[in-house]
Parts: sequence; structure tokens; C-alpha cells
Amino acid sequence: MQIEKRTLNFLEALNEHNDREWFKENKSTYDNCLNNAKEIFAEIYGNLEKHDQIDGQKIYRIYRDVRFSIDKTPYNPRFATAFTRLGKQRSCDYFLQIKPNDSFIAGGLWLPEKEHLLRIRKEIEIDDSEFRELLTDDKYINYFGTEFKGEELKTAPRGFDKNHPAIDLLRKKSFLAIRKFTNEEVLSKRFIYEVDQTFIALRPMFDLFSDILSTNLNGEYV
Repeated sequence: MQIEKRTLNFLEALNEHNDREWFKENKSTYDNCLNNAKEIFAEIYGNLEKHDQIDGQKIYRIYRDVRFSIDKTPYNPRFATAFTRLGKQRSCDYFLQIKPNDSFIAGGLWLPEKEHLLRIRKEIEIDDSEFRELLTDDKYINYFGTEFKGEELKTAPRGFDKNHPAIDLLRKKSFLAIRKFTNEEVLSKRFIYEVDQTFIALRPMFDLFSDILSTNLNGEYV
């Protein structure tokens, strides 16, 4: 089982002809491509459940909410899904997007709640060694590079020293690991396997944040 070339072709065409009339004329093609994506997502879900506890899956609609958007195009030319981990002690989610020339996996914490972000920053302020170990791990670097992706402040957050040696981490507003895929990789028979291996590579990051967010600064579970 694999992503079919017609699925990417449809998304490319939708990106070029992003209007309701064109979509209506090609609705049957969309339905077939959506079914192809759902089959892939279902197999990925099954693999993920073999090594993590998953609470549920969300498949994103292709229809855009344009009520408050400057961009009034009605469709988002992608197929995307997210997997939520089970239990409050399992922080972070898995995300996968299939989109021509912009397919990727992302995992971690995207704009976490204020109290969660403060808890993480306090941990970094006291001791950033576990973060540094993660970001210098060969396997992590192989999949995601040497830094967390996501939004960050231009200066130190309020209440933190701007000269702190871990200021690069303290400025972070999100903590994301991202792996991008080429169109050829998405269409490969190895794609599902590579997605699963990437999800496995996320676990040390997920475990780090889960440990922090389920304990206080004394290491006691809360």
C-alpha cells in the first residue's frame, strides 16, 4: 500500500484551480484520492499503536474556514492527520501532511499553554542538559536536525535572564521536530515505513516533555 501518484497530481491541480466550480467537476477524483490517503493513514495508525498508546486520530478537512482569513481560497490542497497520545502524562502529538513539495512530519509542542510553557522554561533555567543531549543525539539529528523548530521570542521571556547560557531554548514558544519529504519519498513503497521510523525517533523528545509536564521542579508527580 502506498500513496498513489494521482493523489499528488490531484492536490497539485487543486492548488492551481482552487475554486468551487473546478472542485465540483472533480469531486469523484477527490473522493478516490481521499480514500487513498485514509488507507495510508489507517496503516500508519496501526503501526503507531504497536509502540505508543494513542487516544485518537484527527483527519483534517480539505475545506478551509475563510470567514476570518485574508486568503479566500476555499480549499487547502493537502491531506493531513494528527495522532493524540493517551493520558495526561503523554504530552506531544504526531502530525503528518501530504502536500506536493511540502510534505512533512511534525511532532512536539506547538504553542503550549502558558503554565506548561513556564514549567518547561523553569526546567531549562535550572538544567538544560537533557535538552542538549537530545539535540546532539545522532539519531535525532539524522531525522530532525540540531534545533527545535517553531516560534520564538526575540529576547528573553519576562522573568528570565537575557544572558542565561540557555537563552536560545528559553526564547522558544514552541518545541517542534520536523522532517520533510520529497514527492519521490512520499510516492515510495517505503513511505509508510519511514513515517513509522520517524515517529519512533520522536519518542525521546516526547518522553522528555512528558516527564517535565507531569512533575514539579522537585521531580514529584503532580
